[in-house]
Amino acid sequence: MAAATPQPFDHQAFLKSVTGKPGVYQMLDAAGAVLYVGKAKNLKKRLTSYFRGALSIKTAAMVRVIGEIQVTVTNTEAEALLLEHNLIKQHRPPYNILLRDDKSFPYIYLSSDQEFPRLSLHRGAKTGKGRYFGPYPSANAVRESLAFLQKVFKVRQCEDNFFRNRSRPCLQYQINRCTAPCVAEIDRENYALDVRHTQMFLSGRSADLGSELANQMERAAAELDFETAALCRDQIQFLQQVQARQYIEGESGDLDIIACALRANLACVQLLYVRAGRILGSRSYFPRYHLDESAEDVLQAFIAQHYLDGIGSTDIPGEILANVELPDAAALEEVIGGARGRKVQITHRVRGNRAKWLQLALTTAEQNLASRIANKQTQYQRFEALQEALGLAELPERLECFDISHSGGEATVASCVVFDTNGPLKSDYRKFNIEDITPGDDYAAMAQALSRRYARLKRGEGKMPDILFIDGGKGQVTQALQVLEELQISEVMIVGVAKGVDRRAGQEVLIKPDTHEELMLPRDSSALHLIQHIRDEAHRFAVTGHKMRRDKKRRQSTLEDIPGVGPKRRKELLRHFGGLQGVLGASLDDLCRVPGISDTIAAQIYAVLHSD
Repeated sequence: MAAATPQPFDHQAFLKSVTGKPGVYQMLDAAGAVLYVGKAKNLKKRLTSYFRGALSIKTAAMVRVIGEIQVTVTNTEAEALLLEHNLIKQHRPPYNILLRDDKSFPYIYLSSDQEFPRLSLHRGAKTGKGRYFGPYPSANAVRESLAFLQKVFKVRQCEDNFFRNRSRPCLQYQINRCTAPCVAEIDRENYALDVRHTQMFLSGRSADLGSELANQMERAAAELDFETAALCRDQIQFLQQVQARQYIEGESGDLDIIACALRANLACVQLLYVRAGRILGSRSYFPRYHLDESAEDVLQAFIAQHYLDGIGSTDIPGEILANVELPDAAALEEVIGGARGRKVQITHRVRGNRAKWLQLALTTAEQNLASRIANKQTQYQRFEALQEALGLAELPERLECFDISHSGGEATVASCVVFDTNGPLKSDYRKFNIEDITPGDDYAAMAQALSRRYARLKRGEGKMPDILFIDGGKGQVTQALQVLEELQISEVMIVGVAKGVDRRAGQEVLIKPDTHEELMLPRDSSALHLIQHIRDEAHRFAVTGHKMRRDKKRRQSTLEDIPGVGPKRRKELLRHFGGLQGVLGASLDDLCRVPGISDTIAAQIYAVLHSD
């Protein structure tokens, strides 16, 4: 019996029962999947607008596939905004504006539970005892600040294990980037002063810090301690340089400056981070949107997702400066202020220096958007060139490439990278740890990786590519053919990418097993550049995965293979000796003194570690 045709959505009957109160609506298709989540001050007016009047082509296309609309009434617009945000986060609807950025923000962390605190870059949960400064827009911004602090105040940045096991100063002391507290080259009191100055700088108290250093310089000069006076002078000069480079005139607090640019169905949101009056850097975002939203719509969705999900409540600034007026600014202020625990102000009408910084953010957004559009166009042209080079009837939209990496057969890893017409699709990359093959057998490794990958795709766990590139010659291509034939996959085109006679870039030979044709493209071919890009990316991804697997195995297997030495004893051994090298160099008597290690276990450990 043929399946029943789904009935069109009866919007007239639905609209008769809709309330005029604020709330959230979910548009679902005939299968019950969420298409779009929205909020409204007046649900009846907002939903009526979808079925009356002229709609844009994209919005009309969405409305045509609506099977059901679900409504949730809220007490206030702020409650509606918060519920809308949670539903978008849960369902990731295809027609909503989505911020595709799951990277955690980096911070500068200053420990407080040690005699000589340490400065370091930190990501993730803030569980350590100490202070966190940030967030910074990128790890590079953190590294620049750490390099400056290391040059000026010389607070240690080395790992704790490295610090505990020093018997003489390291290179950082030799190049005047550390005061070597590990070997008592500086006393606790003077080190604490350097830590305090570091905290003052990171907290934005540069004026107080400059005055304190000037007073310290004068006292040292009066006491004829010219070495200390010169050090203070250099620190003051460094501070003046960074102030001239990073500080915004007239600003002293925390502020985020946000601008949105739209063009060619793409959006760029540029965010400048100002903390304690100092610019920490900027970051570009490219939210996904499918309807004909305005810059106000995109920026409003971005602000809600970024501040309610992207950063912690303690890192939300007191003021957000936008380049457009947001229709729901009051509701956003209430919701984000509730997450922060203090008032948040969203403004857009500014003058003077603030207007200049806002214009800078907008100009940067427009330039980054233009670059992205150019890259997309270039990428699309490469796909068109590939279509022509391979004689395809249709433009290929999805490419996959495999590569194998190992060290003499050890820790073999296969990589699978995916490209579409926008470039690398990193969310679809996969790595395969290869097991149960003869070490160094690349053919068997390729066959295993392809079998695992395409068996999953055959079960519907992903999308089939149009072209499968194999980094290798006829032998590797034959393995790919056999695997796909066994899985009864015929719709994927296989192309081998073999290195030329001199193994130089530009001399690659393409192998098409369906026609037994070998093809060599011109060096300036856009199609060849695309193939080289995906081949090199597959190689990079395979090598990275192999090194991680090999290094992990080499780090852990030495102790993991010893009978009777479980996770707790391994942890105690490494902690006691400051790392694996310390364990390897320990005598039998040293091992016996480790808490939790009996004489019998110590003898067993020593025998295994010194069996050669």
